[in-house]
Amino acid sequence: MISEKSQKLFKPGEFAGGKTDKVFLGYQGKWIGDKSQVKFCEKSRRIGITWAEASDDVLTAATEGTAGMDVLYIGYNQEMTREYIDTCAWWARHFNKAASEVDEFMFDDRDDDNPDRFIHAFRITFASGYEIVALSSRPTNLRGRQGRVVIDEAAFHDNLKGLMKAAMALLIWGGQVVVISTDFGEDNDFNQYLEDIRAGRLDYSLHRYTFDDALADGLYQRICLVRGVEWSVEGEKEWRQTVVKSYGEDADEELFCIPSKGGGTYLLRTTIEAVMDASIPVLRWFPPAPGFVDWRDDQRFREVRDWCRAELDPLLSALPNQRVALGEDFGRNVDLTAIWPLLETPGLTYVTPFLVELSDCPFSQQKQIFCHIVDRLKRFSGAALDKGGNGAYLAERARQLYGADNIEEVSFSESWNLANWPPAKAWMEDRTVTIPKDSLVMDDFRAVRKIKGVPKIPRDERTKNAGKGKRHGDTAIGYVNAGFAMRNLAGGEPFEVITGAPRQSNTMMAGYM
Repeated sequence: MISEKSQKLFKPGEFAGGKTDKVFLGYQGKWIGDKSQVKFCEKSRRIGITWAEASDDVLTAATEGTAGMDVLYIGYNQEMTREYIDTCAWWARHFNKAASEVDEFMFDDRDDDNPDRFIHAFRITFASGYEIVALSSRPTNLRGRQGRVVIDEAAFHDNLKGLMKAAMALLIWGGQVVVISTDFGEDNDFNQYLEDIRAGRLDYSLHRYTFDDALADGLYQRICLVRGVEWSVEGEKEWRQTVVKSYGEDADEELFCIPSKGGGTYLLRTTIEAVMDASIPVLRWFPPAPGFVDWRDDQRFREVRDWCRAELDPLLSALPNQRVALGEDFGRNVDLTAIWPLLETPGLTYVTPFLVELSDCPFSQQKQIFCHIVDRLKRFSGAALDKGGNGAYLAERARQLYGADNIEEVSFSESWNLANWPPAKAWMEDRTVTIPKDSLVMDDFRAVRKIKGVPKIPRDERTKNAGKGKRHGDTAIGYVNAGFAMRNLAGGEPFEVITGAPRQSNTMMAGYM
């Protein structure tokens, strides 16, 4: 219930319809009027939910006796934490509640792993004896406190599940857990909570307020009132268009509560499935016997040569006289190496003729297989190879053998990912590329995440491989590298081509260098 004092903060009857004749707009009132023990709010940016929540938090902390309680606010950065505590101080003055000035202090957040860790925090203490404590990061010792926990912009916290686990303990003695956030991807933990609530798996209260919901309840009218601007229907429409345009492709997520495909998984499963072709072979090489790395050079070379002749040569000889670019992602003991060819076909469409995966393959045999493929391409258009870590060896040797104009040694920086994943994704969305229909390849593409706006494979995101070891999105990286090579490398002639036969020097040397 809103006090009479708070009702007088705004004058009634400022606009037709009476949408601004109360302190809170309709959706704000619904939110703070919900006293459920656990409540979630999925919201648009900057519609005043946290502002309204701060008012209720002040009243809660200022209430004496068992009806009141401490409020613990957790934001994901210090700026939003400071803004929240300043808003609480503003509400306390307008409610005429006896409260201390904002106190800045170091919150004790030590644990066994971090014995010296303290968090910069803010506090307001009320005459009731309760306080509002605003923390700028995730405290691990919520379990030692009691009261209401407010988790703001929950989707952007590093470990929402762990934070919720700690917060739920406060419910035992009559506490409350309040979770507020804009969406941040459909695979984000916040969105998973929303899905579980909607599915009935969690008995929590759920609110959803889009930008248009806020406008319908008078948000723009309130903005006009505060700024001293005359409101009109036409002005509101123009302002809405300006705001939506300013968010660009992020408007659905930021304003209309539609989780993006990139805050979590970068590519939809349906997008990947639409460009998959079951007829495209995936050639998976594994060591023929334990200790293969210790075989003599000539033995290893002959073993891999026979595999190449049996598995690769029929596919290579069937390729048409069209441009072929290669992408490679390197792995050795844990992750695998992926070699992804892309064939350009009429109409600027791109076909994957086959895909090669190498698990636990010795360095010299990786070079042997790579050279075997390149030396038999009718129109080699260049290759982009992973130069990170041990991959630097193969990338450098490829450049030396085939020329710097034809080989790109790739370092996966944020700027490189931002420049090259979007066109690779667009080929899939536009269905101008075909890829193998394979469950492990699907896993690799689904591992690509949009992290802080940048598509990448998370460092610790690994899936099971067909044999021993793990996958780290390897074929997806091979694909994006192949796309880079196709778009950026012209494919010169770094060596004399022997008509009708592969260049033997590179292939033969590959077993020994």
